[in-house]
Amino acid sequence: MCKTTTYACGGWEIKTLICSVACVLAIAVPATATVTTFDNGPEGWSGPQGPGGNSFIDPNFGNTAPSLRTQFSDFGITFRNSTNPGFIGDYTATPEVNFTIDTYTAQLNFLGLPTQREFIVELRDFDNPPAGYPWVSVWASLGVLNESNPGWHTWGVSIPDTSMIDLPAGWGGYGAEDPNTFEPMLPADRTFTDVLAGVDQIAFTTFVPGFFFTMSDYDVAVDNIGAFRVPESTTAVIVLLGAMTVVRRKRQVN
Repeated sequence: MCKTTTYACGGWEIKTLICSVACVLAIAVPATATVTTFDNGPEGWSGPQGPGGNSFIDPNFGNTAPSLRTQFSDFGITFRNSTNPGFIGDYTATPEVNFTIDTYTAQLNFLGLPTQREFIVELRDFDNPPAGYPWVSVWASLGVLNESNPGWHTWGVSIPDTSMIDLPAGWGGYGAEDPNTFEPMLPADRTFTDVLAGVDQIAFTTFVPGFFFTMSDYDVAVDNIGAFRVPESTTAVIVLLGAMTVVRRKRQVN
């Protein structure tokens, strides 16, 4: 914005042009990234263990090697982390969060026949769960594990606004049941952002809330598990004030 002020001084006309220029400079602040490549061990991640098989760090099998691999027979499989602060805690501290994971499905069959399972990311809050529920959670589908689709695959999902009260598109809740449809839902006293503020465990699992599954044989590896907490851009406003004076002879009026 510019403003012109005119002064008369004898036979001269003096014009001062004062301009203020506002320059807005957006400074990108990098995301806080936590990525487990399994080069330094499990870093809090574990897979299923028990009579059905086991999970282990495979040094020779990974998208960039090694990987966390499970060979297990059960109704489903879960890779979980409850101790790494990069994957748990208060996700509302930044306005956006992104999750990624690489998977390789070497085997997934039922009675020797290839089958498939939906694969989800689930953020679990163990504080004050409703009666009959082990936790309250929010979850989103990443894709489908299928041995007929070989090779490494990268899955990802985003939370564009961690302050949302209602579940964003593509996300579901767990901790209660819709009385009409019997679908899982968040309890009445919990919101999406409530759960995000106190995540005690993150899980990548085939146990989709509200579904039951048959016993199947799994040989699945995961690698490059990442959580990216994206802060807002830091905006610096610089105001430049400049004064330009124009002096010219006043026209003689006869």
